[in-house]
Amino acid sequence: MRTIVLSVFAMICGLSVSAQGSLKETSDNLHMFNHLDASVTLGTTGIGFDVATPVGNYVQLRAGYSFMPSFHKSMFFNVQVGEKPENKYDANGNRVVTKLDKMTDVLRQMTGYQVDDQVEMIGVPTYNNLKVLVDVFPFKQDKRWHVTAGFFLGPSKIAKSYNATEAMPTLMAVSIYNTMRDKTLASYDSYMSGETFVPEPIFSYQFSNGFIYEIGGPRLIESLAARFNNYGRMGMHVGDYDDGTPYLMEPGNDGMVRANVKVNAFKPYLGAGYGGRLLKNNDKFHIAVDLGAMFWGGSPHIVTHDGTNLTRDVDNISGKVGSYVRLAKQFQVFPVLDVRLIYSVF
Repeated sequence: MRTIVLSVFAMICGLSVSAQGSLKETSDNLHMFNHLDASVTLGTTGIGFDVATPVGNYVQLRAGYSFMPSFHKSMFFNVQVGEKPENKYDANGNRVVTKLDKMTDVLRQMTGYQVDDQVEMIGVPTYNNLKVLVDVFPFKQDKRWHVTAGFFLGPSKIAKSYNATEAMPTLMAVSIYNTMRDKTLASYDSYMSGETFVPEPIFSYQFSNGFIYEIGGPRLIESLAARFNNYGRMGMHVGDYDDGTPYLMEPGNDGMVRANVKVNAFKPYLGAGYGGRLLKNNDKFHIAVDLGAMFWGGSPHIVTHDGTNLTRDVDNISGKVGSYVRLAKQFQVFPVLDVRLIYSVF
């Protein structure tokens, strides 16, 4: 990353020297800040605009802003109880009752929440950048070609994901299950250690008429502790840690699951392009195509609400989510292909 930044800095310095050298030319040939172009851009950096002005006969300074339009992409995580995924069907294709089925039925009776076997996550891009670029026209007789150096600067978070509203009942039920499990096992450990055993209710709910419904008691805790130890925690199976244990993503304190995609805020850019008149015999409208690379300084980080980095800490991520994570690991350099529609203001 440091080498890339230094290379871009050296190139910009070289362009500045070239621009200063042009000042030595005669006033008839000098072109500096005497022209302004305004552009609308469309491409892999999103939708945007920029303005450009010459700082010499063969050098142009360009600055602008671009953003990725908002759109939603759905992804799904499987809900799982315990460390091992279960098959809903036996070898003959018959539906069998799983641990998740049993817990789903218990939670539905106790809380009224229905646990689905999948949770929908919605991905949304939040990509936007300011840009400062320097274009050099290397051919004296043909200024349609240009090479470019500069940088993009924007928020480090380029995308986010969060659970769909329809997934809230399932997430609430998952949180209730894990809370009941933690309280049960804590009470059971206290009981087995010989401490004075005054078990707190595992579950308590006060109705509008003042009636309090509680689940607790020593015998129930002994029975439930055995089951909870056997079943394990409940969560969304995203992938596996390096040691092979599964990563089960659980809802946060707000009952939601989230993830953010992050890169460096400062992103150097190197590229080249070609442009010309949009209309024959009309110097007001031009079109240009830019092709280059935006250097992210490493792979993007996909970090969940509990601090887990999916691109570094978790393997064997299945489905579309796994495809996105594997793709993110390869994108240390972001390809740029932008089309600019240019209008000469003066």
